Amino acid sequence: MKTSTRVLMGPGPSDVHPRVLRAMATPLVGHLDPEFLVVMDDIKLMVQETLQTKNELTFVVSAPGSAGMETCLVNLLEPGDESVICINGVFGNRMADIVERCGAKVIKVEADWGKTIDPEDVKKALASCNPKLLAIVHAETSTGVLQPLEEISKLTKNAGALFVVDAVTSYCGTHLKVDEWGVDALYSGSQKCLSAPPGLSPVTFSQAAIDVLDNRKTKVQSWFLDLTLVKNYWAGAKRAYHHTAPISAMYAMREALRIVLEEGLEKRFARHQKNHELLRDGLESLGFEFLVEKQHRLPMLNAVRIPAGVNDAEVRKRLLEEYNIEIGGGLGPFAGKIWRIGLMGESSNANHVNMLLAALKDVM
Repeated sequence: MKTSTRVLMGPGPSDVHPRVLRAMATPLVGHLDPEFLVVMDDIKLMVQETLQTKNELTFVVSAPGSAGMETCLVNLLEPGDESVICINGVFGNRMADIVERCGAKVIKVEADWGKTIDPEDVKKALASCNPKLLAIVHAETSTGVLQPLEEISKLTKNAGALFVVDAVTSYCGTHLKVDEWGVDALYSGSQKCLSAPPGLSPVTFSQAAIDVLDNRKTKVQSWFLDLTLVKNYWAGAKRAYHHTAPISAMYAMREALRIVLEEGLEKRFARHQKNHELLRDGLESLGFEFLVEKQHRLPMLNAVRIPAGVNDAEVRKRLLEEYNIEIGGGLGPFAGKIWRIGLMGESSNANHVNMLLAALKDVM
């Protein structure tokens, strides 16, 4: 097998550090081997640190971020529960779909794609029902919107509901303070700003969320994602067999987390912002306009409008074939209208930005 060496500047995955690739080549041990249990403990502690939480139930789901989404929702919801779901892009819609599959009722709070959710709309929706939880996307990958969370968290708590957050794209790329912001359940992914291979989903649950889980009247919809079973697999030395963990992927996750903490969270966040600004200035000099207002733009996922007369598919094809650069196209109503340019983790550096700008000048 021979694949090209790409410059990954799309919505994910991102480039992976050579140390992470080397970690994946570490010889396998059994998934209940005492040495692997140490790896799992290391991962748990580092996920807690990077999420800025002391939640005991913090671990990594052995599947991608979409499975992390399902883990949070299927464990906390039962048939007949009412849930407020905030939708301003693809992934809010996906949450609503999962909630309906749980047999729960969805109360939607919607905003135009490219805009943030309005706290006043959230307040009205929470008052209109008896909400079990409210779920919202922190970093909407389909549009490049960074959603402020603190005010909506307070509204959710005042309504007696759990606050659930999608942090797939924001994790390890911008501020994410689980305990300080009152987040009760959160999921992310390994392949974006963490810069590990795809296939794992860090999650965390507050004590309030655990209490809801412990008081369920029905079985969790999914056997594989049932936290009443999975949490025992991450219970330190007393852990019980649940499934065979993806050992090589866990090695990679551990090394990627070590790299994040070696850099330092604040420095890492500043790096993402600095490279976003470098890209912004360069794109605007070429005549590009951003989709999202300045104060709500994601630093790691830049959504820009395709200039008039520019062929979306043709430009992206030439970038890939002639420069080995991958960028993402638009989704849903923005298909063919925007590009999504990722500056995530190892892909967030000035060299990548300058290569892309030079390539765009040529192909356009």
